[in-house]
Amino acid sequence: MNKKKILIVEDEEHLLELESLLLSTKGYEVKGELDGPSALELVASMKPDLILLDIMLPVMDGFEVCRQIKANEATRHIPVVMLSAKKSKEDLVKAEQVGADRYITKPFKSAMVIATFQRLLS
Repeated sequence: MNKKKILIVEDEEHLLELESLLLSTKGYEVKGELDGPSALELVASMKPDLILLDIMLPVMDGFEVCRQIKANEATRHIPVVMLSAKKSKEDLVKAEQVGADRYITKPFKSAMVIATFQRLLS
């Protein structure tokens, strides 16, 4: 069985490490990036099965990263789960407008994140 590949885009290194560890122990192949432009480059080469994307990133925010992923014919099929401390209705609407498949707010329960991934990857 091929491991499903997940790209995590998170600018807080300790959270990136924590999320990577959580997903690795569940059997996923995980790579991480700390900013939007680097993430877009990795999406092209890695071809992840799912992207976990923070909104507040340096250089380019997660909304723009998601918009570019969903605008690209080669990557638009990849599920994008946005993960953010932002909880406003405007942020939820914006995530939907740029094509995010799910929006999860921090702090999150790891079981809920895993269940969401399993649904999106099945």
